[in-house]
Amino acid sequence: MDFQYKDFYRIDDLIRIMHILRAPDGCPWDRVQTHESIRQNFIEETYEAIEAIDKGDSPLLKEELGDVLMQVIFHSIMEEEAGRFDFDDVCNDVCQKLIIRHPHVFGNIEADTPDEVLRNWDAIKMQTKSQEKVSDSVDDVAKSLPALMRAQKVQKRSAKSGMDFKDAADAASKIPEEQQELFAAIDTDDKDKIEEELGDLLFSVVNVARFAGVDAERALTRSTEKFSKRFRAVEELAEERGIDMKNAPISLIDSLWEEIK
Repeated sequence: MDFQYKDFYRIDDLIRIMHILRAPDGCPWDRVQTHESIRQNFIEETYEAIEAIDKGDSPLLKEELGDVLMQVIFHSIMEEEAGRFDFDDVCNDVCQKLIIRHPHVFGNIEADTPDEVLRNWDAIKMQTKSQEKVSDSVDDVAKSLPALMRAQKVQKRSAKSGMDFKDAADAASKIPEEQQELFAAIDTDDKDKIEEELGDLLFSVVNVARFAGVDAERALTRSTEKFSKRFRAVEELAEERGIDMKNAPISLIDSLWEEIK
């Protein structure tokens, strides 16, 4: 194997290592992977990098960003093997995109505020992607995004057409209507209808989050984490008091929950 060990490696070394792993005499696991087989790995590595950011853990972030970068190179090498593009093409395309979408830095367009920058970015993006209507940009939102994130992004883009609520309170006024429709669906015991109405209710809640300037995905993540911590505390408190949670009346469990809160 033609490889030089070093005290400090750079991007070219990482590309070289990945080529070695994919070679016929390389790693049996790496050789057989496809875009589809490591798709989930890419998602998991990205979320682990996000968790490092949320924790404010720089050493962990450095590690996780490396894992994300490895995934980018892994997929690029698969495309290189197929003769379609390589990592240099990926770098070139993103550099071209950044230059084109920052005319206030690399051109003669003026944009003195973040809002002006975003307006220019959106206009240039629609032009470069040949998007003639707002619906084109809405359809362009990746369907693989987490549902709350995708809903919020779709709402944000569709709002540019002028079809939108006035404010958070106006958006929130839609929630009781959606709740009633969900209750009616539950009464029918029609699973498809329940799913549809539940989706509408969630979509309405995301609208409120958007107007309030809150990330719906992050809000639900925080609430889930809060529930997990409180549930553990309730379980520990029940154990201390000799309470069997599985057989205890729900009123007793509720009282423990309120005590923990």
